[in-house]
Amino acid sequence: SEEVMGSALASGGRRQKVFLMTKNCGRDRDHSRQHLEDSLRRLRTDVIDLWQFHEINYDNDPDWVVERGALGYALKAQKEGKVRFLGFTGHKAPHIFLKMLGIHDAWDTCQLPVNACDYFYRSSIHEVLPALKARGVAAIGMKSLGGGNLADGGVIAGAGVATADELIRFSLSQDIASLVVGVDSMKVLQQDVAIARDFRPMEKAEADALLARVRPVAGDGRHELFKSAQTFDGPYHRRQHGFGE
Repeated sequence: SEEVMGSALASGGRRQKVFLMTKNCGRDRDHSRQHLEDSLRRLRTDVIDLWQFHEINYDNDPDWVVERGALGYALKAQKEGKVRFLGFTGHKAPHIFLKMLGIHDAWDTCQLPVNACDYFYRSSIHEVLPALKARGVAAIGMKSLGGGNLADGGVIAGAGVATADELIRFSLSQDIASLVVGVDSMKVLQQDVAIARDFRPMEKAEADALLARVRPVAGDGRHELFKSAQTFDGPYHRRQHGFGE
């Protein structure tokens, strides 16, 4: 993906027209340095606008980031101008986000699940978004369909509980700075763009009606398995923690 993006940004002054973000899978100084050098090379740029520690999913990830030197290197890279802003991502549990938030007092962003199902299960909306706002950390929402993808309507939408438009609008109506949405085809891209262009925040009555429909199938986490199962953890991080592929 970085090579494709780097090629796309290489001409026409495009690099100066975008806010460029990518991720760091390293938990120690050496791997973090290598990942940044590789990203800069592949993206054909001298600076990453936002560099995020990826998949902070395990309880000891925040400890590793500090103890093994990854955070120290990231701050050094920021001071050297190779990185403008620092953040982290994850999709497991609120207490892990809050622990990561506490290891550094100047995070810029946090990317986390924000969707109608999340409202009822291991909720970032209830437990993490207020903490981010209090610290001035920008929230980047993801997993807006609560499971599945836009091509098949998402699990919730596919079951007739809600439409993809409703689910994405609900996520966009939360206290977030931006929303990451899946784009795996031209059809999906066109749908995402149409939803964004026509976006209007949900009124409380509409949101309450949506939540009432979603609640019966959301409270036990059956659609947000990325919070409770290892299936959706990237293979890099599973190996990093000594688990199999």
